[in-house]
Amino acid sequence: MGTEIRAFLMDDHEVVRQGVRALLESSGEIEVVGEASNAAEALARIPALQPDVAVLDVRVPDGNGIEVCREIRSSVGTNCLMLTSYSDDEALFEAIMAGASGYMLKQIRGKELLDTLAKILTPEQMEEFEAIRERERDNMIEARAQDRIAKVIREVDLSPGQREELSARLKQFERTQIQEVPA
Repeated sequence: MGTEIRAFLMDDHEVVRQGVRALLESSGEIEVVGEASNAAEALARIPALQPDVAVLDVRVPDGNGIEVCREIRSSVGTNCLMLTSYSDDEALFEAIMAGASGYMLKQIRGKELLDTLAKILTPEQMEEFEAIRERERDNMIEARAQDRIAKVIREVDLSPGQREELSARLKQFERTQIQEVPA
């Protein structure tokens, strides 16, 4: 079977890039067209190479994969899969907001990575992922709003009716603030 998927890798650890490259290319369906060890290099190379997907480490010395994802999603449209060692809810939320097509821990098995890359590039999966991303985004917005509302309400002495009204207004404000953040 010929190469179907063109991939780009960004990770600050060379051994990780080599291992991921070997895994992806061993599938016979994925060609790694470029690599970078930092965000600046990735942002310079990805637009020129036009890969189908960029596999990005969340944390690199000169920035982070989430910002790289946000930039290339808006300028080039390349799909992004975040690959990280850290289970971090805040980074997951930021990756979703940046337009990442997936977020996986480096502890995954090779087959899971290959399956995920194949799935995120099919139109059906992308539509499904967009729906999931919207639901997750809404759930995260709601959770953040609830946390902030609870903090404010704890700090202020209010009647139950005032708490309800404040809660409703803060939820609306929180949604407006988050929805204004560029995806």
